[in-house]
Amino acid sequence: MTGRIPPSSVALTPGQVPSVRTLRRDFSRLLMEHRFVIDELLTKISILDLDVIRTKITDIAGIRITCSFIADTYHVLDMLTSRNDVRVVEIKDYIAHPKPNGYKSLHAILEVPVFLSGGPTPVICEVQIRTIAMVFWASLEHKIHYKFAGEVPDRLVEELTQAAEVVGQLDRKMEQLHAEVHDGDPDGSASEDFDDEAMRTLWELSRREA
Repeated sequence: MTGRIPPSSVALTPGQVPSVRTLRRDFSRLLMEHRFVIDELLTKISILDLDVIRTKITDIAGIRITCSFIADTYHVLDMLTSRNDVRVVEIKDYIAHPKPNGYKSLHAILEVPVFLSGGPTPVICEVQIRTIAMVFWASLEHKIHYKFAGEVPDRLVEELTQAAEVVGQLDRKMEQLHAEVHDGDPDGSASEDFDDEAMRTLWELSRREA
């Protein structure tokens, strides 16, 4: 009689054991990193009322826009919100008013027309607008958050907050240099104090990101 061999009876060679352990570790890490996203998704799709979905779920569609300078983020936001076919639901300015952990970004909840076979249908989506430096910081913060499953040690929280200020200094410094080049102001009277300690912090951040 033939049949499928139970998994527990499969013998591994000594050379296969490290590979299986690595695969199991990687799979466990993947589950941990995406656990919160999966839970949130399951909660949202459990809502069956289409009217509730349309009005309550604001990030069913989303886009992230990366800019070179802080001024560009506000310019892009102005271009989006000034369109006649776009309705502004909510705007959160985390650049002017960062979150306690230092997170910076422009968030805009917008209602845009999606053209279906039955005609245009308004859909609410979320738009995030950041500078390159803000994306760098947020990416590292995201990785640390999931590595510690939301329980980030106080030391790292403090270092991330300090790093956010350094990233802000970098954004302001780069914008100042950009203005000097284009406006012909070599004096830099409004120069940002970007010292060696800030450079060291950015270097440490880049090593963690890598």
